[in-house]
Amino acid sequence: MKKILVIEDEPQMRLNLVTILRLEKFQPIAAPDGKAGLELARRELPDLILCDVMMPELDGFGVLNEIHKDPATSRIPFIFLTARGEKTDMRDGLALGADGYLVKPVDKAELLRAIRTRLAAGQPT
Repeated sequence: MKKILVIEDEPQMRLNLVTILRLEKFQPIAAPDGKAGLELARRELPDLILCDVMMPELDGFGVLNEIHKDPATSRIPFIFLTARGEKTDMRDGLALGADGYLVKPVDKAELLRAIRTRLAAGQPT
């Protein structure tokens, strides 16, 4: 069962994502802000990280930057899930090394497709 870390400060969105992932047979773990999410990522070493951009404590760009600095977490696929849908925001996120960038509200099928694609890409052939 693949472990997915959800870093999202909005409680209802976090709950919805965790529920979707659990129903799809993933093992979700969740954090309410970037700082807590970074700590969880380092401790749990998830198979994939879904992260909001605009959060208290540490924003999503800061989380991604820290994830990439640590050899233990640097190869974990990272997908931004955010309300910031401008093309410049998307380019900035991808330029920082994110593996994906989804804009809220995201369609469940699109979310799951992005997750499965990133997980499959990380599997040895």
